[in-house]
Amino acid sequence: MISFNYETDFELQDEEQYENWLSVVIESEDKTEGEINYIFCDDEYLLQKNIEFLDHDTLTDIISFDYTMGNLISGDIFISVERVKENAEEYNVSFDDELRRVMAHGILHYCGYKDKSEEDSAIMRTKEDEKKSLFHVEQ
Repeated sequence: MISFNYETDFELQDEEQYENWLSVVIESEDKTEGEINYIFCDDEYLLQKNIEFLDHDTLTDIISFDYTMGNLISGDIFISVERVKENAEEYNVSFDDELRRVMAHGILHYCGYKDKSEEDSAIMRTKEDEKKSLFHVEQ
């Protein structure tokens, strides 16, 4: 089950559409969907989590806590909406595109993808693009 929680004024426009897309992302990696919680917040909220749990005093767009067991994908994914907005502007992409990239990024970590080396980051970017393309807007 995928759930969305808000610690800021931001809210997804169509939670069901995002939930369906994320389920497809998980299935596309031959994984099983467990309990996944997205928590949308601001920079200050995520910075406190970063300091408290990771001992990093830096801003970030996403922090994920992985509770995956085998192929059962579970975890808590914290996303700073402020960081996503700034990254979208910096990379000249839409907010929605950047948000979907970050949302997929958390799931991909749970599937075993890393991003610490240049090679791993390149693979992660390719996977993010692949998963973003699975998102379809109903007409």
